Amino acid sequence: MSRIHHTAIIEPGAQLGADVEIGAFCVVGPEVVLGDGSILHSHVSVAGNTTIGAHARIFPFASVGNAPQDLKYKGEKTRLEIGDHVTIRENVTINPGTEGGGGVTRLGDHVSLLAGAHIAHDCMVGNHVVLVNGAMVAGHCVIGEHAIIGGGSGLHQFVRIGAHAFAGGMSAIAADVIPYGMVLGNRAKLTGLNIVGLKRRGFSREAIHGLRQAYRLLFANEGTLKERAEDVAKSYAGQPLVEEILDFINAGRDRQLCMPSNNADMAD
Repeated sequence: MSRIHHTAIIEPGAQLGADVEIGAFCVVGPEVVLGDGSILHSHVSVAGNTTIGAHARIFPFASVGNAPQDLKYKGEKTRLEIGDHVTIRENVTINPGTEGGGGVTRLGDHVSLLAGAHIAHDCMVGNHVVLVNGAMVAGHCVIGEHAIIGGGSGLHQFVRIGAHAFAGGMSAIAADVIPYGMVLGNRAKLTGLNIVGLKRRGFSREAIHGLRQAYRLLFANEGTLKERAEDVAKSYAGQPLVEEILDFINAGRDRQLCMPSNNADMAD
């Protein structure tokens, strides 16, 4: 049994799942699909061609699916797709895709966007990602699963954040961040591996130890990054975490990579 406050506006065409709750002064547009058991607290705006999965919790003054902040956008039909069990806190903004960027912004399951966070057009956000208060993600970014973006941090457009990576608060991230990496600063530098996150998520000691060894070799000062990556690939063949980092690096050859502050070969 859905519960809809008498001041809420649910436009004709909107599709509401079972047992949803719509609070005071919310506005739900005609192309919105809202999953079972979802809750919109007061003053939430959900617009556009937006699909939200089951059991979402969206808090006051969030703006979800309204037109992207891209001057090239001329009202073309694009989409925003959000998974199950997401938490969208106060004043969060999430924009749909643009025609030039593939037409869709997509968020996975169990994503948490804390107060004031922003996700721009054409972004791809994996499962279990956390954006802490005020984190800003520009257009066309890709964020891997279980990544955490610290409060007040900003991602430049087209940046990739690898799975299980951690960005410290107030970081300005203008280059790609390897899976399992930690970055901090303006402009952000690689400061090591997200060991705390790896332990919390149950990775074995052996896997973490191998990853540490590979990291030291990959970001040593000798040779180029390409040469070191080739050495790591030979020495750590068959180790999934290491191979994931190498695949990430190889997939972004035309982009800069966040490197340790003592390593200057960002463009190798």
